[in-house]
Amino acid sequence: MVDIYKTISRVAPTDATVMLEGETGTGKELLARMIHRNSERADNAFVPVDCGAIAPSLLESELFGAMKGSYTGADRDRIGVLEAANRGTVFLDEIGDVDLGFQLKLLRFLQERQIRPVGAAKSRAVDVRIVSATNRELQKLVDDGKFRQDLWFRLNVVRLRVPPLRDRIGDVRLLTHFFLRKYNERYGQQVKLIESGIKALEQYRWPGNVRQLQHMMERLVILAPHGRIEDAAVRDSIRSMESRDQVSDSLAATEAEQIRRVLTATKGNKSHAAKLLGIERKTLYRKLEKMGMA
Repeated sequence: MVDIYKTISRVAPTDATVMLEGETGTGKELLARMIHRNSERADNAFVPVDCGAIAPSLLESELFGAMKGSYTGADRDRIGVLEAANRGTVFLDEIGDVDLGFQLKLLRFLQERQIRPVGAAKSRAVDVRIVSATNRELQKLVDDGKFRQDLWFRLNVVRLRVPPLRDRIGDVRLLTHFFLRKYNERYGQQVKLIESGIKALEQYRWPGNVRQLQHMMERLVILAPHGRIEDAAVRDSIRSMESRDQVSDSLAATEAEQIRRVLTATKGNKSHAAKLLGIERKTLYRKLEKMGMA
């Protein structure tokens, strides 16, 4: 990670296009924001776009914009992300999921730095820096004919591989204390992290990487027995997260109380509460019905 930060310190002040590679949850967007924050564009917009979450038919209008009447439901002109972020940075997350048919248009934009909104007669220039990210092996996609090689070269000016959390266990302690402060402040708690709890966190493999650690620390802060996070609490949280269809043994023992505490902390957001409890949303609904809280 120190090597990555050194590279970022050199590349951030430039306008070079950056590609971030790594598993889901490793913190690629945080690194993209760091690049933006340390660039000459820092005073302007940073706009993230999850390419994998947008239907291929909508991605063009999302990025380039659309004119009124250009498609069904287009009742007004719409500014695209690239124009809205003019003089700033656009973060294209999950770039490997971009439809092959749209890749040529994206390549043309990277070459010409001009956009043409859907339905528009003329192109217009925009000044944005592109940082992209993927959790897929783009070189393999290129070899398989699923990703354009020329686009890959354009995006891959500076390439950073973000290691999974299991390969940088030394970061767990630092991240854990960061999230502990964050969620103690958010929920008005004074939960303490005991050394045995840290050891238990460091021994876990973290398949969901930093995002999973963050999620677990939020849950532990809310549910910590006697305001202390020890190894037993960590192991119980790991078991509940790994068992998506049923509540863990520790949760079952004081189920109703813990569900109430989590719902209170999440201000009644059942989807968020279910994630923190380590159960499916439908399971939480069944529990609430039995508790008379549905």
